[in-house]
Amino acid sequence: MIKFSWCFLVLGFVFSGCLKTKNDCPYTESKVVAPTAEQQQVEYYLSQSGITNAIKHPSGFYYSIVSQGSGATPQICSVVTVGYTGKLTNGNQFDQQNLISFDLGRVIEGWRKGLPLIQKNGRIKLYIPPSLGYGHQEIKDGQGAVVIPANSILVFDVEMFDVN
Repeated sequence: MIKFSWCFLVLGFVFSGCLKTKNDCPYTESKVVAPTAEQQQVEYYLSQSGITNAIKHPSGFYYSIVSQGSGATPQICSVVTVGYTGKLTNGNQFDQQNLISFDLGRVIEGWRKGLPLIQKNGRIKLYIPPSLGYGHQEIKDGQGAVVIPANSILVFDVEMFDVN
């Protein structure tokens, strides 16, 4: 009887540890929707650029799935490993990473909502209005130069290598 109780006690700690990890996720899904004016700005950019295959997400960003991928789909608390290029609508590249991992819940809203549209080894193009990106905040490099002006539409080409 003592061994039986000890076994349940050990299993209780093991399972409560697993459950606690899942419940410790500090991120929550957002219901933010880009204002109509911002959505129209993205539509105008897409039209002027001849991009006809972009799909409008209910939150107001646009996307094109280049490759769906297969397997795991990220959730808000997933750790994803990606490679990406980030550009402004004028074509200026502001960032590029070949391989980086992070919690999905720690990034801009457009990525939080966009990456779950593909699976592991998928690739997506995101057209993100300001309110789902950096909004009215300027993003500066290490020398203080503005690399992303306030209220910028962001264009990302993202490949998702792994989901944990």
